[in-house]
Amino acid sequence: MALFWVAVIGVAILAYVILDGFDLGVGILFGATNDARLRSEMIASISPFWDGNETWLIVVGASLFAAFPVVYAVFLAAFYIPVLLLLLALIFRGIAFEFRARAARGLWDRGFVLGSVVAAFVQGAAVGAMIRGIPVVNGQYSGGTFDWVAALSIVCGIGLVLGYALLGAGWLVLKSEDAQLRDWARDRIPLLATAVVGILVVATVTAFVDRARMTGSLFMHRPWGFVFPLIGLIAIVGIFVGARRRLDSWPFAMTVVLFVAAFLSLATMFWPYMIPYSVTVASAAAPQASLSFLFWGAGLFVLPVIGLYTFVVYWMFRGRQRAGYAATSGPASAAKGERKV
Repeated sequence: MALFWVAVIGVAILAYVILDGFDLGVGILFGATNDARLRSEMIASISPFWDGNETWLIVVGASLFAAFPVVYAVFLAAFYIPVLLLLLALIFRGIAFEFRARAARGLWDRGFVLGSVVAAFVQGAAVGAMIRGIPVVNGQYSGGTFDWVAALSIVCGIGLVLGYALLGAGWLVLKSEDAQLRDWARDRIPLLATAVVGILVVATVTAFVDRARMTGSLFMHRPWGFVFPLIGLIAIVGIFVGARRRLDSWPFAMTVVLFVAAFLSLATMFWPYMIPYSVTVASAAAPQASLSFLFWGAGLFVLPVIGLYTFVVYWMFRGRQRAGYAATSGPASAAKGERKV
């Protein structure tokens, strides 16, 4: 049962990073242009998906709380400020998404960009702090409030902002029906991909200097894990090739492969720790009776429903995304609707 819930949490994290990653990336890119039409097209490309994507973050939190309470407690204690910033950024971003079409568009547009950047940065900073290691004594966090602030954390935070922006650019090329927006996004893919490669190099060097222990599993015990970084390198090449040959589906697909490869690389290095390098899966798991109870409830019913909902939404809105939501969400459209009535 413990392994089952580890798998659930892993899949949910990966689903959140990819699904919410591209709409956070679109929000980051939103601040890179002042063209109102391009901004409206960006909003249209994510409008049917953005709120449902964040459901997977709730799955991660609820699963940790129920199946691995020790991990939940240590993680919140270590990352209280980043988690608070993440929640505030997501809330403010959601409000800005809906309010920008109704009043003070300039203010809410800036809020949409800021919320997207902050949410992406704190997620990356948390990953960097996890790589450095979390001090735990007797099942409780023993570090300070700002221990997560370090060079590696900042580099990883910047890296995830750039990575999400790359994912968002690939999404715009894949989904938008506006040729000008696709060209705008495609032109930025090589620059973003180059920046991501540079940040990956810096993060790798910083990680080796800062915490050599995390590489031990890869070099000494699990050399087969090098296949995942290799897949990531191939994916990076695919991103450049797709952008150069104007293959609309390649940049997004290859960026997804890059994220999956990075996630599997970290999982290989961290295993069997859930809180590196202090709390293992076995020591953190709830009692077997609790895990079984969760399985027969959430495992067999709640999780499949969430997965089915996600599949249906993406299937219904497959193909190029039209600007229907943007066209019907403003005050002018509301007034038009009232005249029709």
